[in-house]
Amino acid sequence: MKVFVTGATGAIGRHVVPALIRHGHTVTALARTPEKAAALSAQGARAVAVSLFERSALAEAFAGHDAVANLATAIPPTSRFMSAKAWRKNDRVRTEGSAAVVDAALASGVAGLVQESVSMLYGDGGADWIDEDAPVDPYPLARSNLTAEANARRFTEAGGTAVVLRFGLFYGPGAAHSDQMFAQARRHVGLVVGPPDGYLSSIHLADAASAVVSALRAPAGTFNVVDDEPLTKREHARALERAAGSAMWLRVPGRAAALFGERLTSLSRSLRVSNARFRAATGWAPRYPSAREGWMATAATLRTGTARTSV
Repeated sequence: MKVFVTGATGAIGRHVVPALIRHGHTVTALARTPEKAAALSAQGARAVAVSLFERSALAEAFAGHDAVANLATAIPPTSRFMSAKAWRKNDRVRTEGSAAVVDAALASGVAGLVQESVSMLYGDGGADWIDEDAPVDPYPLARSNLTAEANARRFTEAGGTAVVLRFGLFYGPGAAHSDQMFAQARRHVGLVVGPPDGYLSSIHLADAASAVVSALRAPAGTFNVVDDEPLTKREHARALERAAGSAMWLRVPGRAAALFGERLTSLSRSLRVSNARFRAATGWAPRYPSAREGWMATAATLRTGTARTSV
């Protein structure tokens, strides 16, 4: 297939582009700078300089492609995570950007769309398993993701096939917060956001990338893409501790997250999310069943200073 990728130089995009190429797909990718264009060309993709918000230019770039994978985000660094202003760019990408992508894809006759979303949209489920039929919670940080999902549904309603992937918390080489968490763990510092017996549903970036490849053959709909075995936040911290090979002397109290209000809503709740529907629809399966295996692989990669993207 001929696939156009937005967000191709982001955390997941850097894994998705080579994964698509290895599976025989021809990839065109959006690049905003010459440096990023050169990096994409080195991976085997054709780079195109076009704004995510210019519908006519996007439609021209999309022409002749079979599918568009919209992976564009602008997540602020963890140092600015608590700032509402820092999230405005990401909100615009998710709302105006996703609308422009859908309009352009429809105008150019693209048949398929893969839209990135997050599993943190669900309400706190405690220890219960959460599937795609569970209600979502439109808290402030979730609204732009819900808008992107609505735009994807509009694509399906217009005759296309839109697949929304609700990813768990990304980790692995290339995810900035993941690298920071690992570095902190090696300095004996651990963080548990929310009650330690609450669940955290995560996904290694390599497994997220393979899910995007698999989504090209999925039926229209919304699917969770998470590890097979979500860990409790206490278990997740222990998995990171083992991977770092460094006992955590300082553990920030999890319930302190409540002091920060809605800014940590997506991370403080308990989300034991199931990937069963996506596995059944596509045959996809994660290489790393849980963060235990995934963090060990991440540690090996970070220690050698390489960011393997094989899928």
